[in-house]
Amino acid sequence: MSTAAPQGPAPARWEDDDRGSLRAALAGLTTRGRSFLAAGIAAAVCAYVLGQVDLLRVGLVLAVLPLACVVVLHRTRHRVAAGRRLSPQRVETGTEARVHLRMDNVSRMPTGLLMLQDHVPYMLGPRPRFVLDRVEAGGRREVSYRVRSDLRGRFPLGPLQLRLTDPFGMCELTRSFRAYDTLTVIPRTEPLPPARPGGESTGHGEGLQRSLALAGDDDIIPRAYRHGDDLRRVHWRSTARYGELMVRREEQPQRARCTVLLDTRAVAYEGGGPDSAFEWAVSGAASVLTHMLERGYSVRLLTDTGSSVPGEGAEGFAGAGRSGQESVDTVGLMMDTLAVVDHSEGAGLSRAFDVLRGGHEGLLVAFLGDLDEDQAALVARMRQRGGAAVAFVLDSGTWLTGGAVAGAVEDRLRRLRDAGWQAFPVAPGARLADLWQQAGGTAAQAAAGDTYGGWS
Repeated sequence: MSTAAPQGPAPARWEDDDRGSLRAALAGLTTRGRSFLAAGIAAAVCAYVLGQVDLLRVGLVLAVLPLACVVVLHRTRHRVAAGRRLSPQRVETGTEARVHLRMDNVSRMPTGLLMLQDHVPYMLGPRPRFVLDRVEAGGRREVSYRVRSDLRGRFPLGPLQLRLTDPFGMCELTRSFRAYDTLTVIPRTEPLPPARPGGESTGHGEGLQRSLALAGDDDIIPRAYRHGDDLRRVHWRSTARYGELMVRREEQPQRARCTVLLDTRAVAYEGGGPDSAFEWAVSGAASVLTHMLERGYSVRLLTDTGSSVPGEGAEGFAGAGRSGQESVDTVGLMMDTLAVVDHSEGAGLSRAFDVLRGGHEGLLVAFLGDLDEDQAALVARMRQRGGAAVAFVLDSGTWLTGGAVAGAVEDRLRRLRDAGWQAFPVAPGARLADLWQQAGGTAAQAAAGDTYGGWS
């Protein structure tokens, strides 16, 4: 348990607005409170029978004390506020996140002993419980706990339960706050070595295809200054507008594109769990998307159902903006999508083929499950003439048994390679970085005159 104050913006606050009746508060009497009440009533009856005034006074004190505690708790329980903050709100699988809880006593009276319990899905760990000492009027208490999941998904945290007790232990009231938060667990990404798809080291810059800028000062599309730019190209009007050094762009580069195809068919994968073939494919897709965005590519995530993410920008592609914030938002959107992606009921890849048949997809990277002969032929036709295509094929039988790649899988790979794909089998426990480096090395051989299909 930590009492350190959370850094950053204050957590959202809410108040317990459960307006149960006084009868519900009376039901919260503890064994001690019920004993005092019973003893007080018994003393009052005996005093009446025996005519003892002093015994009646004792009985009244014993009976009134637990009732007074009930009334006090009933009147003050609405004045306790709570807040929760996640740090961070989006984590990779196997990575811990910290949940900060804050309790505020906004009433003019001190509280008794407070017991907190936050509802947490079992995948994130045990349910946290805390005991807080007396909170003075206007006081605050802060605690935190950690959660961790090896499974992707969106997990609700809350509602927070608060159990209030009076200083004498006569009454306990349990109330639930209505607010809750959501923790997003995204697939783990793996850093990839630099590759040179299409013969370019990055997806932006002055070395790609260009189109002439429109003439005239009003038609100039400026860009941020980069090291090495000629200072004579500084556009002062745009510099004053954006608050940073901007230069004229006489020629507009066409940003390189990358489409990542993720096969989610249920029939293409067997087994489950964090170490399954499907989870490897999802993690690989996340790694490639992040890597290509960092290199300045316009990217798109495509599934076998034909759905495209993010679906914004020109033809569904999205890339880094001038300030980089667009790239951060794109990565977040795609990671949120991959956090909840699940198996589809489709049996084929025809919908994805329909999306890709238009061409102009740039580099195509596919993560595929089991392929029969028909699906292998369909995937072979996905590669556009002159376009680069890389396929990582995961055979479920290999992943379940840990054996060698079956001969049928080698036939499928050979068919893809004959169509110009860079096709690689993925063995259990394989590192995507090694396969990515291998693909880049093969592309270099192709650029040197090798007949093996390269990243063209």
